[in-house]
Amino acid sequence: MTDTLDRPTETHAFQAEVSRLLHLMVHSVYSNRDIFLRELISNAADACEKLRYLALETPALLGDDGNLAITLAADPAAKTLTVADNGIGMTRDELIENLGTIAKSGTKAFLKAVGEGAKSSNLIGQFGVGFYSAFMVASRVVVTSRRAGSDQAWTWISDGINGYDIRPAEGDEAPARGTVIRLELNDESTTYADEATVERIVETYSAHVPVPVTFVKAGEDAKALSDGSALWAKPKSEITKEAYKEFYGNVSGQWDEPAMTIHYKAEGRHEYSVLLFVPSMKPFDLFDPARKGHLKLYVRRVFIADDVDLLPHWLRFARGVVDSEDLPLNLSREMLQHNPVLEAIRKNVTSRLLSELAKLAESDAAKFAEIWEAFGPVLKEGLYEDAERRDELFKIVRFRTTASGEATRTLADYVAGLKENQTKIYYLLADDPARAAASPHLEGFAGRGVEVLLLTDPVDAFWVRTALGFEGKPFQSVTQGASDLDAIPLVDAAEPTPDAETATGTVALVARLKELLGDKVSDVRTSNRLASSPSCLVAPEYGPDKQFEKIMARHQGAAPFGKPVLEINPRHPLILAVVAKLGGDESLVEDAAVLLLGQARVADGEAPDDPADFGRRLAHVLEKALGA
Repeated sequence: MTDTLDRPTETHAFQAEVSRLLHLMVHSVYSNRDIFLRELISNAADACEKLRYLALETPALLGDDGNLAITLAADPAAKTLTVADNGIGMTRDELIENLGTIAKSGTKAFLKAVGEGAKSSNLIGQFGVGFYSAFMVASRVVVTSRRAGSDQAWTWISDGINGYDIRPAEGDEAPARGTVIRLELNDESTTYADEATVERIVETYSAHVPVPVTFVKAGEDAKALSDGSALWAKPKSEITKEAYKEFYGNVSGQWDEPAMTIHYKAEGRHEYSVLLFVPSMKPFDLFDPARKGHLKLYVRRVFIADDVDLLPHWLRFARGVVDSEDLPLNLSREMLQHNPVLEAIRKNVTSRLLSELAKLAESDAAKFAEIWEAFGPVLKEGLYEDAERRDELFKIVRFRTTASGEATRTLADYVAGLKENQTKIYYLLADDPARAAASPHLEGFAGRGVEVLLLTDPVDAFWVRTALGFEGKPFQSVTQGASDLDAIPLVDAAEPTPDAETATGTVALVARLKELLGDKVSDVRTSNRLASSPSCLVAPEYGPDKQFEKIMARHQGAAPFGKPVLEINPRHPLILAVVAKLGGDESLVEDAAVLLLGQARVADGEAPDDPADFGRRLAHVLEKALGA
């Protein structure tokens, strides 16, 4: 629809979430108000870069004004601060969509984080609500914008409380192209109309945006605050740590310190510059189903796109830019997806990032541990999705184990500590570390000093099913199949060998339990994986692990793949007591069968098959035991 001049001023109400957001921002959330200017400058730079890209196909959009720039102007007397750009600009509908609705803002996620007590200093950039930060310092915001190539400009006005008005721009207030944001500063924020304050904020937060920033003072020449130079094109020796951090904030929209910075120029068959950052804080959209990457693609310093898969999805936490010297400037969306040069860059940048992570793990274990704590579950997605990179990832992945406590161990550490006759890498899948550590399936392994990987991330259930092993040692779930622990000697003493009568009674009990439990289990057998627990459930030899079944049932409603196996501990006093009841009080044996199965399910974090029947039988056994 073409914008027209015959529209009167229209008044719109903010969506409820936006109104609440603005109230929070003004009254309670943000302690560092300076960041509003960083956000407005970043938005202006994005608008300029979008125009630069669109002008590759439509040069007329630039007209006679090809020098893209951001201009700041302050008027202490009028208590105003203006941020202007000659970028792509906005139509009436875009003003409503971008400034008046929730569609583009990430506001719902923002409000959820505020409700969960998120740190205020991280929220604006993290959630993409940067424009709204203007209301921290302004009692009224006036936005006038003209879309490049449009005859009509529009003005959007709001006090951040009573909705907003939108009307055709009048007279000289309309820019030839781009957007002008005028902040009418509130009484607590008049210092933001001071030239020195504006210079300090730009120098601190926006000195390396890829568009020149100038300051204009009434009656004086424009003063350059930033030259729009590309930081990634400069030699590393000329860049300070503070400059890297500042650029990281601009390119990522985050407030934290980067945990790792990778800056290099590749030369040879393909030439390109890379500046990557690994955050120290989890981005809010880390587990968004879309799993989008966040690297910006440039071609000879011309911004092309920020949604190209320059890294695989399992490295989506990285932020930064890649600037190619070889790609054509007129790349279409289809060409971006299938360009061989881009694919070569993707492969090499992925290898470099993994290599740098491996080096950091060796040189600074504490720093790498912080990265792993934040992004380990995402990196492990690569073990499942990228078989070609699995060996590289095995060098850097870390695991909590039954021997590591709160620390983590590598697979190389694990293999170096294999026990006598141990031929497999054992693991336990669970919902959380506490539940994993309490699992009865670990008892026999603990008695032999065998280390077990405690895998508590959902992706773990998938990659262990596809990975063949590490250094010739296959992965084996401790909750699946028959245990092969007999060949591994105990740490302290040999297990007592039951006498012939007890062994015979145990065989009889196994047969009786099979009869009583019927099709509730696929088998009943004695176990050498138990030490202090009377029973446990394991998955059959072939098929999925029990935890994998739970995940599939939880997310896809899949039915169990098969009946579990009930294992009993032939040395446990309870089992021996039940053996003694065989041929006597059969009602107690029947109760014991149901209770042993139910107890094993409870130990796995599940409910008994029939909780009411389980409760009745438990009461019956207690009455007998207590002589009631």
